[in-house]
Amino acid sequence: MKKIIFTVLFGVLALALFACTSNYEKEYQFTFTFEDDDEGWVTGFADLPADYSQESYELDAGWGPLPTGLSGNAMFLQGHNRSDDLFMFMVKKIEGLKPGANYQIEFNIELASDMPGGMVGIGGSPGESVYVKAGAVNFQPEVSEDSAGELEINVDKGSQSNSGKDMIVLGTIANPNVTEYNGEYALMNLNNQENAFDVKADDQGSIWVIVGTDSGFEGLTRIYYDQVSVSFTEE
Repeated sequence: MKKIIFTVLFGVLALALFACTSNYEKEYQFTFTFEDDDEGWVTGFADLPADYSQESYELDAGWGPLPTGLSGNAMFLQGHNRSDDLFMFMVKKIEGLKPGANYQIEFNIELASDMPGGMVGIGGSPGESVYVKAGAVNFQPEVSEDSAGELEINVDKGSQSNSGKDMIVLGTIANPNVTEYNGEYALMNLNNQENAFDVKADDQGSIWVIVGTDSGFEGLTRIYYDQVSVSFTEE
């Protein structure tokens, strides 16, 4: 009798385990259009002094309408790169993935920039020296003050044109759809189709996606993220 009971219990547990693991898909895609709100994305800044002057850095970020000439809403980030290394970013926690699974991620980002290529600026080009990066981690990205009094993020994003362990360079804000600098914005697209990126989900099946700009241009930059699409494929 005990053997029969054990066999039945083992079968029930195995069935429950199979049902649990089979609830997960091999591929997931999330698309954020920001038409109605920020969709849970949180903005932030790093690589600047903790006691920075707002008047000097002109930091601004949030959700709102695209600039004149474009329709719809977007997430926007602005900063004056007084530190010669300003990082402006936004983060979104993705949940419901398979716990502990390795995922290959494809990023597709539509942003609005008013910068044409070939311009010269302080410290670098206002287009080609502002690098757009995307990445993902299995821990919450946070900004804190280091021993030198600088605000640093706990994500390995690399430095300006270089990718890091946690983020890769997708391109720059030099917009191929803008021929001259006149303050008018146009949409452009960046992705990592030729640059593989992978990350492991945490024990709860969560991954934090991070998108931002790492700047060498020492002037004012303002960009709008019109749409962010992130695809996860289990490896």
